[in-house]
Amino acid sequence: MASDAPIGIFDSGLGGLSVTAAIQKLLPQENLLYFGDSAYAPYGTKEPVQIAQRCHVIGDRFMDLGVKAMVIACNTATSVCVDEMRQRYPVPVIGMEPALKLACTRGGGRPQRVLVTATPLTLKEAKFSRLMARFSGRHTILTQPCPDLVTIVESDRLNDQALVDATLHRYLDPYDLQTLDALVLGCTHFVFFRKPIARICPPSLALIDGNPGTARHLKDLLAQDDALNQGPGPGRVQIANSDSSPAMLDLSKRLLASCRP
Repeated sequence: MASDAPIGIFDSGLGGLSVTAAIQKLLPQENLLYFGDSAYAPYGTKEPVQIAQRCHVIGDRFMDLGVKAMVIACNTATSVCVDEMRQRYPVPVIGMEPALKLACTRGGGRPQRVLVTATPLTLKEAKFSRLMARFSGRHTILTQPCPDLVTIVESDRLNDQALVDATLHRYLDPYDLQTLDALVLGCTHFVFFRKPIARICPPSLALIDGNPGTARHLKDLLAQDDALNQGPGPGRVQIANSDSSPAMLDLSKRLLASCRP
């Protein structure tokens, strides 16, 4: 595989653009292909077999385009079929999971109180249950499904402050945020809410997502295979979506730009 071959990144919709921005920041010479499956979003409320079928369709498309690696920029899709996709494709397949390990270990050995926000399916899947079991003995881990946050991003309503604040309060007000050490943004869509969440939460509460760690893991795997792009760069970012409307492409570009410094 040529080192200048693209990296395929996909999500149930637009949340994975936040992962794309993290990868572009760390690996600016790489060529990135982003595919959002917005016509079939959200994944978090669908049956696992439906999600796996869509992931295979997208993965097959990426292989036809000659990618050197794939990133499943979706916690829900990862929880459903990352192992299956690793067996199906001859390139590295990087998945995501809620950054619970980081949230629990950042305390320097002290027990942590952590709230994990994610989609309903991510929280129900066995992959997250195993992850939670690793840390729940020593740490207090609370979970909150937040499906409406995905809908807000996909419907281009992030600028509707009243809606965003009301939705966040509905999900977060049941918890005493002052007693928490960390809040995990366990869906890539939720990263777009970092600033409004920070307005609601006390300054001492850490907001943690898995995007930087995913980008670092991708870099490590490519380096192991001597597959990092050594070209002069910068790399290209191409965006496609199962909803091919001009409005969706415009929204995708705006969301990607919003993640950049």
